[in-house]
Amino acid sequence: MKLYHSPASPYVRKINVLLHELGVSEQVERLPTHTTVLQSDAALLAKNPLAKVPALERDDGATLYDSRVISAFLNDHFGGAFYPQGSRRWETLVLEATADGILDSAVPMVYEVRLRPENERSPAYVEALWAKVERAVGALNDRWISHLSGPLDMGQISVGCALGYLDFRHGARNWRDGNDDLAAWFARFSERASMQATIPSG
Repeated sequence: MKLYHSPASPYVRKINVLLHELGVSEQVERLPTHTTVLQSDAALLAKNPLAKVPALERDDGATLYDSRVISAFLNDHFGGAFYPQGSRRWETLVLEATADGILDSAVPMVYEVRLRPENERSPAYVEALWAKVERAVGALNDRWISHLSGPLDMGQISVGCALGYLDFRHGARNWRDGNDDLAAWFARFSERASMQATIPSG
């Protein structure tokens, strides 16, 4: 299998952390890919019409895309237990969706500055996106800390990667302020070997 990836993408990091936790990181080839909303990578576009990373090219089947689809496939393919059964499964899926929602706001904030001319940028849009991030982070701290402190699952991996991205691209906004429990959890989670091996760059 081949993974189209970018070392700066938090969605890709989710997949790489999962592969490390499954103990199969070396079984998936990484294909470095540079793609933006304004300029798509041709090789990626041939595999994923949305031209977004991550995309997983399988040896026998359609290329998979969207990080949640890929993580579910890899978990099943390698016999993982990162999507638990019973009521905890739905909590895990909600946490993964919440983490991706954080990224769905935090990533466009970067694009707004990097890809738009200064006179076309909208500070109000950026602040509206950050307000979504703040609400989600607050919910993780107030509602979900007991789940985050339980057995490792894809919800925790997703949240860890989302918070790591906030540090990577939006550190000055200090998501930790008022979220002491989540900050303490993240400090512990960041020490995992899988997180240390996938620190973003670029």
